[in-house]
Amino acid sequence: MLSMTRIGLAPVLGYLIIEEDFNIALGVFALAGLTDLLDGFIARNWANQKSALGSALDPLADKILISILYVSLTYADLIPVPLTYMIISRDIMLIAAVFYVRYRTLPTPRTLSKYFNPCYATARLKPTFISKVNTAVQLILVAASLAAPVFNYADSIYLQILWCCTGFTTAASAYSYYHYGRKTVQVIKGR
Repeated sequence: MLSMTRIGLAPVLGYLIIEEDFNIALGVFALAGLTDLLDGFIARNWANQKSALGSALDPLADKILISILYVSLTYADLIPVPLTYMIISRDIMLIAAVFYVRYRTLPTPRTLSKYFNPCYATARLKPTFISKVNTAVQLILVAASLAAPVFNYADSIYLQILWCCTGFTTAASAYSYYHYGRKTVQVIKGR
């Protein structure tokens, strides 16, 4: 439910940003962040609340939210186009790699119902350290960019430095997945 709430909040956030209603958008972003924290807390502390569907929906909700935020913040001229292009391109490459690994790890006969069944887990992606850092930096940039028009620092040099840091960690994260490739994928046996 919490992941679905985050997915539902993503287009609302996009709309608020495009309409330049940054005060409310900042509050909705905080609510989305709270659902993510609560989702992780519940999954870690109550084993009966973990599910294959939830473990698939959580990263999907994060990708949808981040993508919509970056595109709408770029539309509002708060994040540069090349940076958004870099972030979205990296995510598309990661998603394509996940689809490929999913296909390769499914036992034969490979069927569409097996392929798209989130309860039939065949592999687990282990994020690299730099990827975790990148996620944190991307979220900090989103929060800072959303707050910039509210607190009147949209032209700040610190925001531009954060753009550079985000670009660097995004490129480093993409490279880490390319370089470490197979080491980041754990095939689940017995399927």
